[in-house]
Amino acid sequence: MTDASAEKFEGKKVLPARPLLKWAGGKTQLLGEILPKAPKTYGKYIEPFFGGGAVFFALRPQNSVIADSNPELMNVYRQVADHVEDVIRYLHVYSNREEVFYSVRSQDWKALAPAEAAARTVFLNHTCYNGLYRVNRKGQFNVPFGKYKNPKICDETALYTVSRALKGTKIVCADYLQVLKDYAEPGDFVFLDPPYLPVSTYSDFKRYTKEQFYEEDHIALAKEVKRLHELGCHVILMNSNHPLVHRLYGEYQIEVVPTKRYISCKGKHRDGEDVIISIPPQRDPQIRLVPSPLAEQVSRFPSTRFMGSKSKLISEIWNVASQFSFHTVADLFSGSGVVGYLFKAQGKAVISNDYMAMSAVFAKAMIENSSKTLPAEEAKGLLSQKYESDHFVSRTFSGLYYSGEDNELIDVLRVNIAHLKDPYQKAIAMSALIRACIKKRPRGIFTYTGNRYNDGRKDLKKSFAEQFLEAVSAVNHAVFDNGQVNKAKNCDAMSLRIPTPDLVYIDPPYYSPLSDNEYVRRYHFVEGLARNWEGVEIQQNTQTKKFKSYPTPFSTRQGAADAFNLLFRKYSSSIQLVSYSSNGLPTKEEMLALMTRYKAHVEVIPVDYRYSFGNQGTKVHHNRNKVQEYLFVGY
Repeated sequence: MTDASAEKFEGKKVLPARPLLKWAGGKTQLLGEILPKAPKTYGKYIEPFFGGGAVFFALRPQNSVIADSNPELMNVYRQVADHVEDVIRYLHVYSNREEVFYSVRSQDWKALAPAEAAARTVFLNHTCYNGLYRVNRKGQFNVPFGKYKNPKICDETALYTVSRALKGTKIVCADYLQVLKDYAEPGDFVFLDPPYLPVSTYSDFKRYTKEQFYEEDHIALAKEVKRLHELGCHVILMNSNHPLVHRLYGEYQIEVVPTKRYISCKGKHRDGEDVIISIPPQRDPQIRLVPSPLAEQVSRFPSTRFMGSKSKLISEIWNVASQFSFHTVADLFSGSGVVGYLFKAQGKAVISNDYMAMSAVFAKAMIENSSKTLPAEEAKGLLSQKYESDHFVSRTFSGLYYSGEDNELIDVLRVNIAHLKDPYQKAIAMSALIRACIKKRPRGIFTYTGNRYNDGRKDLKKSFAEQFLEAVSAVNHAVFDNGQVNKAKNCDAMSLRIPTPDLVYIDPPYYSPLSDNEYVRRYHFVEGLARNWEGVEIQQNTQTKKFKSYPTPFSTRQGAADAFNLLFRKYSSSIQLVSYSSNGLPTKEEMLALMTRYKAHVEVIPVDYRYSFGNQGTKVHHNRNKVQEYLFVGY
């Protein structure tokens, strides 16, 4: 802007800049949706599909690069930025008459002086039909006269305001890939508004612009967006609500917004949907595995071989969780109960939940229970028959898992435990019975019959009575009062109703096409003990006499994704801490995308991990039990 034109602003209030040109796909109507998603601070602002520039003029960035592959368009901005007085002088020559319009339209803009060419473009834009920019195959502007009564051909105030807004801006005419390669740096904010994928509401969009974008161009753009994300740029991308857009950008936050299409002359085609894709820069995680001491009480939790138990990861889980301030915790899929017990030992108020009755029994005995133990003499008394036995286990599971003598003892314990009056003593005794059954079973699972996996472990050589009494002692040793009210629940996590916790820990069954995640299939016998086989139907035709697995959304990839989305939405006001495996689905990127719908900050911390036993359905020496365990944190 020249010194003379700058004088126009002296002593006057500077008006907000608005787009100088009407442009197909302009974003003025969506500024209320876009601007709140812009980063508060950034390096450069870069917009390589500039068009009308509504977002740029609304933001007024101090350090910016604007670009477009349309040379006629970029000439307008260069001339308005540097020679606005000349552009205004040329505009004053034009009048809103049809013969003038067609005479100006017939000119070759490249043969004119740059300022006159810019004035020509502005004039045609303000007086042509619907403000369109459209060219024929020869690159000649061919939109008809608009027949407006009094269009504002030369709005001096707007031109001076735009000129000031463009001061110091780098104006480039180039392909977007070249622009981003040359200028994008870590910390920059990149706004991308490419020609949209064609959908039914405006499939003729390509007629209105010289630049054409096809499916392969959008795929290339998605690759460039990924590069910008990894580079450390903050990206906002606009496009149509098209299936390909969701496939290309599914790992990021996508918001669908209704809009109007002003480029269509048919009113019924003017309604549509845009998507706004917000992509924060990839950066080093703010949440790290910061060592934090564990309470000594944590070590008193009885050891377990329960599938999916996080006993080997409790230090890492606490190292992450301890970086937040929180008091109440919900452990939605408690499993062995070790994580809920960890939080109890650290002084938190815990709600422990699981759809498995056996897991709820563990939590009842060691998390909800604050003081009650089962004395050793009373535990020994449970080994002797006091009540008439129903011989259910002996009859139903004869010859499958244990000796006849052990089956009879299990029946005696079942009946005696059922007659205990104190709910916590009953939970301790049942926890001990379940633990004894698992320890006396090779590999600790019930997916096979017989004793073929007997590896000579000491646990397998002990008598069932010894295992039971040792388990009672171990559970008793784990009982303590942390001064909080803790609860154990046996519910479906998806429908669990509890007060909103400060922190929610989510460790569901991991879905993987390489393995199944059916806890009931592995533990149906001890789950039956916890439920006394009430409400289940044993499948008598099966060799293992299992019962039907509980329904769970985590048995399919889509079901798992939908379930996570529901949980993240339900606990959107809680700190979210999620355990998931690198060989599970959703993928790490998909999980991050799901969490970022509801949390402003999402981090993932990988932890090297080896499962206690493989579950990938492959040969023993080739199983894929060495994985990374991901700890996702949303806050």
